[in-house]
Amino acid sequence: MRIVDAGENSLIVYLSEYVTPDVSNKIHYLAHEIEKVLIADLIDLIPSYASLLVIFNPLTTDHFAIRNKLLAISLEECHEWIGSQETITLPVYYSEDSGEDLTALAEKKGMNIDDVIELHTSVSYRVYAIGFAPGFAYLGEVDEKIAMPRLNTPRMSVPRGAVAIADRQTAVYPTSSPGGWNLIGRCPTKMYNPSEPPYMPVSVGDTVRFEAIGREKFFALGGKL
Repeated sequence: MRIVDAGENSLIVYLSEYVTPDVSNKIHYLAHEIEKVLIADLIDLIPSYASLLVIFNPLTTDHFAIRNKLLAISLEECHEWIGSQETITLPVYYSEDSGEDLTALAEKKGMNIDDVIELHTSVSYRVYAIGFAPGFAYLGEVDEKIAMPRLNTPRMSVPRGAVAIADRQTAVYPTSSPGGWNLIGRCPTKMYNPSEPPYMPVSVGDTVRFEAIGREKFFALGGKL
């Protein structure tokens, strides 16, 4: 565990230089333990691939006290710990009109569109982090056969619900925004809804699976093209 000051009331805890499901599980476990230890001193926790940002109340504690409490947390029991992880299935309409880069990706990889869809839906993805925008969940890892680098020139606007691939990551754009990932389909599920809880359907540590659906069901579930 490596702890670095990140601001006047925050610390970053690093557990590894590598991204693995085991490291992600340790991050999830550590967040759970920190919530129990810091209690009223804690303002927020922001987990990422191999690190955890801890934001505390500077009026009730300080860096020194928080650092000592963090160092006292043991990670030895994390392998036996079963958290509140859930498996969420997200429907996706894969097609040329819903995924602008689907055909190009298939051609680049020397396969047909159905092969790409099968590979993308055959994997269970771990939610490693949520960032860039509220509800933007970084999911890994995509099968190497369909992994694609980011576009050389990002698009000025990617539609809400766009399902995309960048390297061995995949994600669903929660809102319309600029983006440089490869678009392969569209998901009708709202990834961020600030008006009512749960505000996001997934959390860090959850597992996501994608399910291919047809055009009619996509529209019936509220999808738009």
